[in-house]
Amino acid sequence: MKKYPMRINLNGEWVEMEADAGETLLLALRDTLDAVEVKNGCGKGDCGACTVILNGNPVNACLTLALQADGKEVTTIKGIGSAQDPHPLQKSFVEKGAIQCGFCTPGHVLSAKVLLDKNPTPTRDEITEAISGNLCRCTGYTKIVEAIENSAQSLNAE
Repeated sequence: MKKYPMRINLNGEWVEMEADAGETLLLALRDTLDAVEVKNGCGKGDCGACTVILNGNPVNACLTLALQADGKEVTTIKGIGSAQDPHPLQKSFVEKGAIQCGFCTPGHVLSAKVLLDKNPTPTRDEITEAISGNLCRCTGYTKIVEAIENSAQSLNAE
C-alpha cells in the first residue's frame, strides 16, 4: 500500500513519518512513533482508551486517520506532565484514588484537560458529559469526577 509523508507536532516536537491512507492515528502513534502510552482498547471508538488531544480537542485515535493529523498538534498523556512534574490533573487522580488498573486513565485525564482548558469552572454535569466517551471498569466514576473537580479548584486557586 502506498505511504504518504506527513508531519505532526507530537507533544511539542515536530516528527516526520509516513502513513498509508487507511492507517489510524492510533496505529501510527503506537507502531511508528512508539507512543505506547496511547492505549489500544476496543478499536471501535466505544471505550476512549485511545483518546488524544488533536489541535485542542479530544479524539479517539482509533477512529481518526493518521493523515488527518498531518500538520497538526497531537498531545498524549506524556505531553501534559511527567513523573517528575505531573500536571495538576495527574496529581489529583492519584490523590483522589481515581486510578486502579490505569488503562483508562490517560483518556480520562486528556478529556478532562480539554474541558478545564475550555471551562475552568465546570459543573459536575459538565464533567460527566466531558468524560462520557471514556469507559472505566475498575473505579466507577465517582472518584474520577471528584479528581477533576479537585483539579479545577486547585487550578483556579493558582
